[in-house]
Amino acid sequence: MAHKALDTYLNDHLGGAMLGSNLAEQIRHRSEGTTLGNVMATIAPEIEEDRETLIDLMEQLGTAKNPVKQVTAWMAEKASRVKFGGGSSGEPAFGLFMALETLTLGVEGKLAMWKALKRIADEHRPLAAANLDDLIARAESQHDALENERLTTSGRALGPNATTPTADTG
Repeated sequence: MAHKALDTYLNDHLGGAMLGSNLAEQIRHRSEGTTLGNVMATIAPEIEEDRETLIDLMEQLGTAKNPVKQVTAWMAEKASRVKFGGGSSGEPAFGLFMALETLTLGVEGKLAMWKALKRIADEHRPLAAANLDDLIARAESQHDALENERLTTSGRALGPNATTPTADTG
């Protein structure tokens, strides 16, 4: 029973990791030549490496990828291109802010996962062999950098000179 819970947990995080990796790459691409673009040039590949690390750990643990969760993550990523591109609000600055906020929260979730896996590492050889301390430190660094960029972007998206976005149901 406990392994089934771990399988479900890892698959949930893999879906989030797929969305996060794609979202990080979207932000990097949209922000080339800016300070944010430089930050994302470092963070986007790290987020992809973390996703690959998660896949490797899942394989070592014998956890199969859940195809339904993979398709759901793929569909969410496609929808995010419209929402975070400013298509739903008409405001690219607001879309970028929301993309950064979503990615920041996703990295916080990844950090929580690495910490939870560290707590049970003694019970699972592949987890004990993983350098979870490094993964935790990298997630903390990613979160700090993204939070700084999110707060910087918030002024352009939400400040008094920002255009109010239209009502959005999603």
